[in-house]
Amino acid sequence: MAKDKRKGTRGSGNGASSAQLDTKREQEIGQHIGYRYDVNLLPDYSRLTPYLKSYMEFMGWDDLNWLEDVHMGYEAGEPAIFDRNINGWVRIPKSMKLPGNQQDRDMLARELLVRFQTSPHHPLHELNKAYRKF
Repeated sequence: MAKDKRKGTRGSGNGASSAQLDTKREQEIGQHIGYRYDVNLLPDYSRLTPYLKSYMEFMGWDDLNWLEDVHMGYEAGEPAIFDRNINGWVRIPKSMKLPGNQQDRDMLARELLVRFQTSPHHPLHELNKAYRKF
């Protein structure tokens, strides 16, 4: 059996050795944190939708919190948002016109995901009704 010559990596698959990882957190997870290097991954808060602004105020957040990781993607060639709670893609209605700018599409994706997750059509809604303890 051949020896692994990549000392210091944690199987991150990106080929970064621990000597190349800058922060303690990057060394713990064994990979670079992308938004530290690519400012395009940071959301432009001037593009928040009115719904997201009010949602952030309601939640008491100063930033998008976990929603920063939500981006408009594609599933089977159709625009979609990945919902981690159901481990699946939620497709955007074909009738919806998407903005031409990626930042605006990502903000729309965040809004649609929150709206879907808080709607009675989300699968977790049924689980909540079935298993709620109080």
